Amino acid sequence: MNIRTNTLSFSLQTSPLDILDKRLLNDIQWTFPLSDRPFLKISENYGVSESEIIHRISKLKTKGLIRQINAIFDTRKLGYKSALIAFSVKPDKVDFVANEINRHPGVSHNYERNHEFNIWFTLAVGPNDDMKIVLNNMSSLDGVLKYRLLPTLKLYKIGVKLDMVNGDPIVPSPSDKVKEPIAKSFEITERDKDFIRELQKDLKIVPEPFKIFAENLGITTTELFERAKQYEKIGVMRRFAAILRHREVGFTANGMIVWNVPTNSIDEIGNRLATFAEISHCYRRPVYKDWRFNLFSMIHARSLESAKKIALEISKFIGISDYQILFSTREFKKERVKYFEEI
Repeated sequence: MNIRTNTLSFSLQTSPLDILDKRLLNDIQWTFPLSDRPFLKISENYGVSESEIIHRISKLKTKGLIRQINAIFDTRKLGYKSALIAFSVKPDKVDFVANEINRHPGVSHNYERNHEFNIWFTLAVGPNDDMKIVLNNMSSLDGVLKYRLLPTLKLYKIGVKLDMVNGDPIVPSPSDKVKEPIAKSFEITERDKDFIRELQKDLKIVPEPFKIFAENLGITTTELFERAKQYEKIGVMRRFAAILRHREVGFTANGMIVWNVPTNSIDEIGNRLATFAEISHCYRRPVYKDWRFNLFSMIHARSLESAKKIALEISKFIGISDYQILFSTREFKKERVKYFEEI
């Protein structure tokens, strides 16, 4: 069995983080310098040496707090089709089904949640692949009772930033400025695919890490950075940043809040939800006879109690009382989609 799981009782870490570690984790989640000596550039913000930053980030990765540092791409702009999938699975078959689902390289997130639909995963398939065929194969697995396909109908927000310095808010406030999605089209070339294969790799914690990518591509780092910044400008690359392991850094309550919102106000509510820093993702998704919730948002808190309080306060703010929080009880898989790699 190669399934990976984390329970909500998982311990935080073997030793406490100091304030510099926490500030570093905050900063590199959102902005990582695209420069020849990125760790030197980071060190200038803290008044310490480059070697100290390299040592600290290496230690944080070794301890498992940083999952990876790489480019985060917009799946749809690369021509991939993606969706959230909810499976209802017999309890004694959950591990088997989750493990089989994980075999597909387009499955990036896979969780057990406290609901009749107990396995939730995201699936991306390449431009020439058929999602229906993949889902038909997965839904025929022994133990699967039914499933619901929940593609994104509208995106209001995407971007996890776990605040390592401040505690969970007692009363969350709508303080985030949300970026408007970039509508520019993108015609991908074979050379673009080469760049994406490199930029999606986990960055090595060495003084000149981008030199490795550039050498693999047969170009200079200047050319690499120009291409990466162009991808970011047109929305193909959301950002280049560190991804943290939620539970290991103390955010043990991973809650998917699903809302039943009147259709005529869903855009208004979706945009209001997106302004809360505590909400990392917000999407409109389809409804079914046995699934009435049309707006999905994700929150990450340090405890179940805190997550419930945050949800309640947000509910009061947006005026929507028909909601549920589906907490993840196990993590079966969490990694970036590997684009343009052979299955």
